[in-house]
Amino acid sequence: MQVEVRRSQGERREQTQRALVSAARSLFAEKGFAGTSTPEIVAAAGVTRGALYHHFADKLALFEAVLEQEHLLVSMSVNAASGNDDEPGPIKALLAGCDAYLNAMQDSGRRQIMLVDAPAVLGRAKVDEIDARHGMETLVCGLRDAMDVGALRKVPVEALAQLFGAMFDRAALAAPEDVADYRKSIKALIRGLKT
Repeated sequence: MQVEVRRSQGERREQTQRALVSAARSLFAEKGFAGTSTPEIVAAAGVTRGALYHHFADKLALFEAVLEQEHLLVSMSVNAASGNDDEPGPIKALLAGCDAYLNAMQDSGRRQIMLVDAPAVLGRAKVDEIDARHGMETLVCGLRDAMDVGALRKVPVEALAQLFGAMFDRAALAAPEDVADYRKSIKALIRGLKT
């Protein structure tokens, strides 16, 4: 005797949203935002076009959901790396976070979504808003902690975090064979701010 488990409406809705975001992520990573059509997304997700528009207003809203997920995943990697020692020290934590970010960004599809398409598709303000909910706050806190304990010179922390964020993004866009040079340069700049 086989018992059929019925899923609730909420579970079905969540499963459909996950399928759409997963399918869209794969296609956006491979083909970019402009090269991906909604019929391709629904076919890859195994849902109807009506289901797409029931859960997301349009392709742009779906892209934003994918971007939010990518930022969250990268942020989780950075947070895990920054706190992996019992007493890492603020400079060591910043360097570990930088390495974790660059490691997470070696996924070419992630770079396409986060660094190439997102600013063009959503605009800088929206991308910054999403980043503020994830990685930027971690960076601000790490820099502030380092300044508070006297490990880094005191400078305007928000501006420094924005500059570091831009520097990390530029390094993430580098050719794979050049990333090691960017890592060395970033570490030298961070160490150059030590008190």
